[in-house]
Amino acid sequence: MEILAFGVQVDEKPLLEKAFAGHHDIRCLDVFLNEDTAPIAVGREIVCTSVNCELGSRVLRTLAAGGTRMLAQRSTGFNNIDLPVAEGIGLTVARVSYYSPYSVAEFAWTLAMAVNRRIVRAGNRTRDFDFRLDGLMGRDMHGRTAGVLGTGKIGEAFTRIAHGFGMRLLGWDVVENPACVALGLQYVSKEELLTRSDLVSLHVPLMPETTHLIDATALRAMKDDAVLVNSSRGGLIDTQALVTELRAGRFTGVGLDVYEAEAGLFFLDKSLEPVEDDTLARLVTFPNVLVTSHQAYYTADAVTQIVDATVRNVLDYTAGRRSENVLVPRPTD
Repeated sequence: MEILAFGVQVDEKPLLEKAFAGHHDIRCLDVFLNEDTAPIAVGREIVCTSVNCELGSRVLRTLAAGGTRMLAQRSTGFNNIDLPVAEGIGLTVARVSYYSPYSVAEFAWTLAMAVNRRIVRAGNRTRDFDFRLDGLMGRDMHGRTAGVLGTGKIGEAFTRIAHGFGMRLLGWDVVENPACVALGLQYVSKEELLTRSDLVSLHVPLMPETTHLIDATALRAMKDDAVLVNSSRGGLIDTQALVTELRAGRFTGVGLDVYEAEAGLFFLDKSLEPVEDDTLARLVTFPNVLVTSHQAYYTADAVTQIVDATVRNVLDYTAGRRSENVLVPRPTD
């Protein structure tokens, strides 16, 4: 069987090919799955997708009409997939429920420290042999307060690093994590966390209940000199409201590895094209904002785990097995 994989990064391709060797053939494409590219998958029973593929109703129906029966998503997030439609037309859907939480947590801290210590500005200056320190003053994290919105595996890893810095720890989640409590984290309301924290980091999934979790009201509740980091999902922040606050001169720094309108932008080279997204264009002009293109997960350790889990998902499907990674089971299950 030949599996068709969409949205495959250059560094990811050899890992996928090696992992599937001896099991199934895999054809890797760098294009993302959407309404225009869905017809490419005709005749493929299994299609492998990434988080920036568009898997709405029309794409899913096109895939099913072409013979696709299983979607193997190479990510934990699945908000890009219309699961009720997939179930209704008999498509099996699996995702990767776990990979290294340290990859994302460590990158979130990389963003936090980069904006706090003005690393990008400093690096750009020294490339021009400008060695002044004007405007580069940061703050110690030791003794300050970290607010962790979402204390699952990634949030816990982020909290452990914050504990290592010697920070006071606040958390917010629907379920308390005993490991975080053991580190000294105190669970409070979202409003109290935002009001008291010097650093706020987001580690919750994107669902209807969490869309624009950080809206205009939440942003206004934060300290003027706070650092805000989002390495989870772009839709958690109302970006237009964030731009409004940044224009007012608020926040020491904002580190964003995700953006709510990133589909069709991130993972692609748009450097020679006109910028059509006015909000993103404005966002990246702020000197205290650092935007990266959804790379927090992108370590050899995490990607290898993602690829290995994807192979297992495919083998489980072909063998008629069902694992915890299955979002929509086979119609016969």
